[in-house]
Amino acid sequence: METTAQQVAEWMVEEIRFRGILHQADAIAHVRTNFGEQFVFVNESGNASLDKEVKKAFRKLHGGKVAWDRDGFFWGWT
Repeated sequence: METTAQQVAEWMVEEIRFRGILHQADAIAHVRTNFGEQFVFVNESGNASLDKEVKKAFRKLHGGKVAWDRDGFFWGWT
């Protein structure tokens, strides 16, 4: 079965719910290894980032319960 952006987003929400936070570097490493390279891209700043479809599904799933910490490069449960 092919992995979808929705499944990646569900994993992210579960991780944050369980751990409280999810560092971007950890998320990208896990997604690359467990879901596939197609969900990661290099942005214009030269940094690895998650696919736009993953981010869209992620935002829809957490419904404002997760915040991005720009300084610490992690998502946290609010």
